[in-house]
Amino acid sequence: MEDKQILCIGLVCLDIISVVDKYPEEDTDTRCLSQRWQRGGNASNSCTVLALLGAPCAFMGSLAPGHIADFILEDLTRCGIDVTNVITQTGCSLPTSIVISNIISGSRTILHMNRNLPDVTAQDFEKVDLARYKWIHWEGRNANEQLKMISRVEKYNSTAPKEQRITISVEIEKEREELYQLFPHGDLVFVSKDVATSLGFSSAKDAVIGLYPRVKSGAYIVCAWAEKGADAMGPDGTVLHSDSFPPHSIIDTLGAGDTFNASLIYALSMGQTMQDALTFGCQVAGRKCGIQGYDGIV
Repeated sequence: MEDKQILCIGLVCLDIISVVDKYPEEDTDTRCLSQRWQRGGNASNSCTVLALLGAPCAFMGSLAPGHIADFILEDLTRCGIDVTNVITQTGCSLPTSIVISNIISGSRTILHMNRNLPDVTAQDFEKVDLARYKWIHWEGRNANEQLKMISRVEKYNSTAPKEQRITISVEIEKEREELYQLFPHGDLVFVSKDVATSLGFSSAKDAVIGLYPRVKSGAYIVCAWAEKGADAMGPDGTVLHSDSFPPHSIIDTLGAGDTFNASLIYALSMGQTMQDALTFGCQVAGRKCGIQGYDGIV
């Protein structure tokens, strides 16, 4: 029987990446060292990492028709990512990100344009065959619709044998009150440093302790804190920590958070403990920061 997949639901966009040796000053004419197109978006990036790690995976998100969408679909397929659930929306434009990547410092500045492309809806999700998946991950976006999707999975799990139940994970990255509805609906909840900081926490440890009452009984909450590593907390109240694993030189930090999330999901889906998964996530994210793009993380 074919292995069940990990499904990631969220954004795919086009990243136009300009590599420079220093951040451009205002009102200057600066030459790029290089420029490239790259498929981006949190859920899309996480699928890339899952596929590179060897996990059967699928992406669900919206695309607008056109040559950019053709590039996106071709790249998803090239990586071995199932695109059965991609929704094509007419009369819309695909989101794009202009990324200025500093080759000296490894920093990146992102200018994101999200035009009029609708996110996946609960009605779209009704067409998904849940029996194909062992894990579904939601990048927090249109939370009201996503709660309906999660409710469908919870209903499915309530009647399925334990070994066939779907693990639910959610990522709360943006500082938007609407997204905080997702806290109590994941078996695994990723909360970003930005969200944690906006809620008054000054470390990953403080964040997972302070936010744990928001998650459901039995869940894990995880917070990555850049070069300070990542922390997690589960139902036994123990705070787990992993240091970061910085590369010899930082080349490209774009997508490091998505890499961490995907690597942790992969490790847990393979039966590893949360401590081992946390360490693995930090290791792979660190390796990603030392290379350009994703090829070479494994």
